[in-house]
Amino acid sequence: MHTGGHALDTIVAVATAPVPAGVGIVRLSGPDARSIAETMCGRALTLRNATRVRVRDAQSQVLDDGIALAFAAPASFTGEDVVELQLHGSPVVLDSVVDAACTLGARRALPGEFSERAFLHGKLDLTQAEAIADLIEARDAQTARAARRSLDGVFSKRIDDVADEILRIRVQMEASIDFVDEPIDTDDIARIEQRLSALATSLESTLVEARQGQKLRDGLHATLVGAPNVGKSSLLNALAGVDRAIVTEVAGTTRDVLKETVRVGGIELTLVDTAGLRATDDAIEAEGMRRARAALGVADLVIAVVDAQDPVLGRARLQDELPPARSVIWVVNKGDLARSDVTDALVVSARTGEGLADLRDAIVEHAQRTMGEGAFTARARHVDALTRATQLLRNAIAECGAGQIDLCADDLRRCHDTLGEITGRVTADDLLGAVFSTFCIGK
Repeated sequence: MHTGGHALDTIVAVATAPVPAGVGIVRLSGPDARSIAETMCGRALTLRNATRVRVRDAQSQVLDDGIALAFAAPASFTGEDVVELQLHGSPVVLDSVVDAACTLGARRALPGEFSERAFLHGKLDLTQAEAIADLIEARDAQTARAARRSLDGVFSKRIDDVADEILRIRVQMEASIDFVDEPIDTDDIARIEQRLSALATSLESTLVEARQGQKLRDGLHATLVGAPNVGKSSLLNALAGVDRAIVTEVAGTTRDVLKETVRVGGIELTLVDTAGLRATDDAIEAEGMRRARAALGVADLVIAVVDAQDPVLGRARLQDELPPARSVIWVVNKGDLARSDVTDALVVSARTGEGLADLRDAIVEHAQRTMGEGAFTARARHVDALTRATQLLRNAIAECGAGQIDLCADDLRRCHDTLGEITGRVTADDLLGAVFSTFCIGK
């Protein structure tokens, strides 16, 4: 467990944002939560009823008036005794209430500790716990809806359904290995192979949606690429609305990868400016171009920029640099100088602003096509685990077809364990630490 604290500790934290507000919440969870809260409130608390209280510190000094809500284990968010004190949303007042609770035996909660306890008590699985953080951090309504579906268990159910079927097949296969007088016949192997193929199709579909959900959560990466001095840095500044990148008349000014997070049509986008691509003997510029090509390899969208002086030749030279199966928006910059024969590209001018609205529209259209509504939010670790599980399942199918039952059963075991990493059915303490340490205090 990442907290470093004891599971029997009673923890306390402010569960609302640390800014002045009309209402703020202090949350306690643990075996002494009710007794500490009742001491501070000077009265018994009725479970699941809102009780008007006056909260005092250990010296009986009044800290605030508010409402107390008490929940008994296991029927609470964390699965422990929980009390929430709804008070005036002054950060000073709320922190003084937390201090008072600590004086009476509680300790301050670490990031994500409430959600971690909910996971450890079986109130949430790991994907649902992560969805709480995703919902809090959602930057738009689309992401919030997807996070809500993850919290409702949509993603978890997909994983559990596949894992449960794999477990049933494993039981059948391993029984035949343990009891040699009851071997699996040819017809059984064929039926198992069909079941595994159906599971692989389902898992691959979930992997596609998980990649989509990761883009929803993390935003899209768009890489600006082109020859030196075509105006990539000027375009980044124009889209970002700030002078983030250095712009000069000297070709090769950009030597490294420069990232800027912008919002385009309500969509969060990481814009990546790169060194111009050309033949060079300059070691530093060559390293910048190596990094530019690396950025191209992981881009969700490529904004390929060519100069208006000769856009056809510029496009022909740049075409070979673009990785296959990447979405590309071709842009002719310095639109005030553009020739009349420019086709199949957006003509823009970073200097005058001409065509920038069309470029933003094209980016939004790509983002909506790429991300869609999104069935659920997902994280890089989910995508990694699903990728490994899918490959293990494909290996098992091939081994089953070849009659290698023992190898098939072993790969199915590993596949089952890998799926368990996603939901937390099979997990290590260091993974929990990595997950919950990213949460805000009080969640």
